[in-house]
Amino acid sequence: MIESGTKEYRQVTLCLALGSFLVFCNLYLFQPMLPYMAQHFAVSETQINWIFAASTLALSVCLVPWAVASESFGRRNVMLFGLLAMPVIGIAMLLSQTLISIIILRAIMGIALAAFASVAVAYMVEELSEQAFSRAIGGYIAANSLGGIVGRIAGGTLTDAFGWQQAVVVIAIVTLIAGIAVAYLLPKQQHFTPQRGMLRYHNRALVKHLQNKTILIAMLIGGVNFALFVNLYSVMGFRMVAEPHSLPIGLASLIFLCYLAGTLSSKLTSVWNKHYAPIPGMVVGSLISLSGMLIAYFESIPAMVIGLMLISSGAFFTHTLAYAWVSQKATHAKATATALYLVHYYVGGSLGGFFLIYCWQHGGWGTVIQGGLALYTALFALFFILSKTYASRVSSSATQNAPQSRDSAILAANSNLEPK
Repeated sequence: MIESGTKEYRQVTLCLALGSFLVFCNLYLFQPMLPYMAQHFAVSETQINWIFAASTLALSVCLVPWAVASESFGRRNVMLFGLLAMPVIGIAMLLSQTLISIIILRAIMGIALAAFASVAVAYMVEELSEQAFSRAIGGYIAANSLGGIVGRIAGGTLTDAFGWQQAVVVIAIVTLIAGIAVAYLLPKQQHFTPQRGMLRYHNRALVKHLQNKTILIAMLIGGVNFALFVNLYSVMGFRMVAEPHSLPIGLASLIFLCYLAGTLSSKLTSVWNKHYAPIPGMVVGSLISLSGMLIAYFESIPAMVIGLMLISSGAFFTHTLAYAWVSQKATHAKATATALYLVHYYVGGSLGGFFLIYCWQHGGWGTVIQGGLALYTALFALFFILSKTYASRVSSSATQNAPQSRDSAILAANSNLEPK
């Protein structure tokens, strides 16, 4: 296994962080453009949300199939295919003249994004030692947030200055160059051998993961957490460009710099894990993000910025702990487990958008807070259930192992009485 501090460790963490950065640049490129695109195509906020939701929904649907495919074709091959397909799809969008064609291509982009996102963490778990993985996962999640920041700010500022097509071209070129660099530097796997004919095995593994309550509940936590996080930002974008603020798209997109708080907090999870358990950390993260939503109630730019920073730091803290929980608690088919977590994560993000943006359309930020409080209530209920379920599982495991230990001691003692 690769240990932290080695050359191979630096290559793996750099390449996977860069790939993650590219995935989230492309995924979130259109999020700050939504107010602009709504005006451009003369549709409602809920309707234009399909540009963003199409990619996240397609990504979520394709995560598990790509994870299963990686068992046959290799993690590295699947990740590189997704990375190199992304700029091709981006350039194809330049030929799009209608909203429906853009939505379809964004859905295809989601399929390509899923190829990398579904297996990157499994690659790390299989190649890195446990201690090295604990250090690397925070950097990987931090790259997610950095990619989201750059993609959103590039999308907003370039669209404001030159148009949405130029924003797509710039990101496509950057993705192509960086994707080639990842293909050159990412080491081949040493601790995983692809095997064909594993479909039935992974179907059974999928069912077992869903039957494991300590994993399933963490997946649901990831979904609700992301539904709140990403869509509070989407609503804030509409809020910034509307009266009384009336900010231009480029300036409003700078709110995504608040993601840097999430970059920092995701790295801090490794410090938390050294001293405390993951579940209380998830609760702390969600309390921080909840406070951010409430602070952003005030019609003040500083209050909104502070609120978004708290939302980012808390949500990324919770996400990093929940993501690592699933990858470590899964005892088999880890790629399938992490992909299944991301299915819940992105489905939550997609459906949460229609819910919170609908709240915005019909009642402003006050109604968004009411909808958000309903989701936070569900989130804290899931924390309570996860805590009880995990404690019960640990207690049951200890009870089952105790008699086995006593039996083993008796057998050992009896063996000493036998003739030699």
